[in-house]
Amino acid sequence: MERPLEATRMEKNTSCFLMERKTRVKTSRKEIVLAKLRKSCSCSPRKLKNFVMDFLPVLRWLPKYQCKEYIWGDVMSGLVIGIILVPQAIAYSLLAGLKPIYSLYTSFFANIIYFLMGTSRHVSVGIFSLISLMVGQVVDRELILAGFDLNDDAPPVLGDGSLQSDGQTNTTAFNLTAAGMSATCGKECYAIGIATALTFVAGVYQVLMGLFRLGFVSMYLSESVLDGFATGASLTILTAQVKYLIGIKIPRSQGHGMLVITWVNIFRNISQANICDVITSAICIVVLVAAKELGDRYKHKLKFPLPTELVVIVVATLVSHYGNLNEVYGSSVSGAIPTGFIAPEVPRFSLMLRVAVDALPLAVVSFVFTVSLSEMCAKKYAYTIRANQEMFAVGFCNIIPSFFHSFATSAALAKTLVKTSTGCQTQVSGVISAMVVLLVLLFLAPLFYSLQKCVLACIIIVSLRGALRKFRDVPARYHANKVDTVVWVVTMAASALISTEVGLLVGIVFSMICIIVRTQRPRAALLGQIQDTSFYEDDLEYENLSSIPKVKIFRFEAPLYYANRNYFLKSLYRLTGLDPNLEVARRKKYEKKEKQHVKKEDHTTANGLGGGDTTLQLVPKQIDFQTLIVDCSCISFLDTTGVNTLKEILKDYKELNISVLLACCNPAVIDSLKRGGYFGKDCGSMQEMLFYSIHNAVQFAQDQKLAEDCSV
Repeated sequence: MERPLEATRMEKNTSCFLMERKTRVKTSRKEIVLAKLRKSCSCSPRKLKNFVMDFLPVLRWLPKYQCKEYIWGDVMSGLVIGIILVPQAIAYSLLAGLKPIYSLYTSFFANIIYFLMGTSRHVSVGIFSLISLMVGQVVDRELILAGFDLNDDAPPVLGDGSLQSDGQTNTTAFNLTAAGMSATCGKECYAIGIATALTFVAGVYQVLMGLFRLGFVSMYLSESVLDGFATGASLTILTAQVKYLIGIKIPRSQGHGMLVITWVNIFRNISQANICDVITSAICIVVLVAAKELGDRYKHKLKFPLPTELVVIVVATLVSHYGNLNEVYGSSVSGAIPTGFIAPEVPRFSLMLRVAVDALPLAVVSFVFTVSLSEMCAKKYAYTIRANQEMFAVGFCNIIPSFFHSFATSAALAKTLVKTSTGCQTQVSGVISAMVVLLVLLFLAPLFYSLQKCVLACIIIVSLRGALRKFRDVPARYHANKVDTVVWVVTMAASALISTEVGLLVGIVFSMICIIVRTQRPRAALLGQIQDTSFYEDDLEYENLSSIPKVKIFRFEAPLYYANRNYFLKSLYRLTGLDPNLEVARRKKYEKKEKQHVKKEDHTTANGLGGGDTTLQLVPKQIDFQTLIVDCSCISFLDTTGVNTLKEILKDYKELNISVLLACCNPAVIDSLKRGGYFGKDCGSMQEMLFYSIHNAVQFAQDQKLAEDCSV
């Protein structure tokens, strides 16, 4: 069915031009759904091939791999990332509350799977401090609920993955039932069971989000929310590492307010600090920070970053081993790291039910960081990624490794930047990194037995420099956008002082509230004409604007809907200086008083009494305009309340003989007005009420006034 013609008056011409809207062909939703089902359910060799190649993008780009051009950059970046991965994987195991071997497994499998499924050429996927922290918080909570003591070290793992039992509290047996079999599980076994169950569920969530095209969820995590979340979590990470830094044993706090409770316990037990760990930490932090600063200053001269973490770990391990720091000074060390792979195991369904809720924020954060970094790299190096495929890739980077005693992964900013700066060309570099980790897993892991935990804590803390430097940017951020700064502060404070999951939720909700508030109380203004032009601007913001006699031009800079209806009316009445409802009521009251006065005078005259001077106190207000033009250029949509509001002001001002004209309405607003009956039956009066520019409306109002003056 064709749409009716829409009439409008064009600038500098009083004639009426007809604009015909395009005809929209309405298709049945049922037909659309059936067509999509037929298309998706049909199968052909070509479609199957495309499906496989889309699911495994490596099949598309690897046959086109330009070995001579790419191999050197990929090998170099892969080796550097692999060297960085090893110490970071061992260090981040402290955050996850797991043994270092599981962090190495995670780094190995994530690189291999993303090589097969990822669409970004430069992103480094693997162990990430923020994700490790979120996993560790869930693991610690479940260990406490299961009756384990978090402050005891778990028993060492044997090469075959079994646990040694020493009969102490930390080996308290916990009965688990899976697949109809009962197994006795110790603290470490239960901890990795929780971590793999959490990782599996998070991966399933990500795959389901990919299947249902729910990638838009990431839009609700603004840059301010993500930055605030990362900074708040960094404070939590730093706090959790201080006890290793100075070598004290304090209870591991859980739940809300962990940061405050931990610092209280640190200061209470500061006298028990291990002098050996304090000295080691001070030396390591000085060396790491100095190397990082030098690396940042001379990065344009360096072909690849200095492997400072690896050098520090090697030197510290040798000093600890030959100096017997664990036996002589009681310094806490990493302990035995087994070589080889533990037999794969299916994550336990009973544990999945316990962590199903915790896996949701983990899945969202992991996906958002991965896609954000992928898009950043794709934009910088001029290629495209598929966000939905990234969702599948990171999902399977969690699902598959969860069977191999690994925990949740994500793309990491620092390693991604290193990867791009060392000449990475494709994800072949990820395979090289995985091979470096595999070398450690198979042969070199036991060499890290004497590595002090305080050294690992130093590596973690120094890696937080980027996130903690965000505090320096607060003044500039506040100058750029005050609302975004408030969102950042609220998210950061909630993430640090309450918990990371709650902080993320608080940040999202608060950010959305800010958006709602800004649309509830948007800017409203009266417009004046820029001299000798057909353009109009805010009279309060610009000098030398001309007012139009007998015309008021009102702009509302937001959609008009139920939440800001009252603010719209209040702003309109305040800026125009006229509330039509009050003025109509005042006039009716004046007319009533006038009738009573006339009647009283007639009665007095009939009785032969002289009429005295009487002055009516209630006088109708003099209205200084005859036309109200509403600039709708900033009104993106109207709901039913919005349409009724415009109809209401049309009716109210009409009682005062004031015309209401609408200008610059978009097609969606026009359709809403039509459906709401704003233009009357058959839209007959539309050409006299709707204009495609403010100047057209002003000219029409002036022509009307001129016609009225001539008729008088």
